[in-house]
Amino acid sequence: MTSLPLRWLLLLLVLAATGCARTPVRTAADAPLLAAQSAREAGLAADPDWSLVGRLAVDAGGDGGSGRIEWHQHGDDYTIRLSAPVTRRSWVLARSGGEVVLSGLEAGELRGTDAEAMLEEATGWRIPLASLAAWARGARAAGPARIEFGPGGLPALISQHGWHVDYREWDAGEPPRPRRVFAEREGASVRLVVEAWGEP
Repeated sequence: MTSLPLRWLLLLLVLAATGCARTPVRTAADAPLLAAQSAREAGLAADPDWSLVGRLAVDAGGDGGSGRIEWHQHGDDYTIRLSAPVTRRSWVLARSGGEVVLSGLEAGELRGTDAEAMLEEATGWRIPLASLAAWARGARAAGPARIEFGPGGLPALISQHGWHVDYREWDAGEPPRPRRVFAEREGASVRLVVEAWGEP
């Protein structure tokens, strides 16, 4: 079993991959909103380089913590930095050219080609990395999904792969991007508050 700071860090690090496939459960009444969502997701997929800075709060079965996150995405590659002010520790998850490195661990670096498998090795959890990365940008991930829209026509809830992703706030940019994203599944939760979106 890993230490508490590592557990909440690694639950965050599920945000470390991309994916914007669109195969939702559709209804005739939702067709115009779904078409607009698909167009927005296509725009996100065409702009794979981005970054965010914000705050994170994680609860994993009663264990949890909070900290700051810097996430820089370059196509399929990324660098995610997380710092915990209380413990003054920091960690980095980086992918480059197909290799993934998780550093900042007491036991030293972990290296591999499958970030999801690395997280499972470190925590015992199998977490859908690509799905959570898509959800963080307000997009559906690969596979069937149920989506509900808010008054402005933007996603209010995405239910997929057993997770319920609740969008509490969006910015006024073009395209609009999430500012407050709460994801929950079977007693685990990740709450992301984005302070700024930008280029890598």
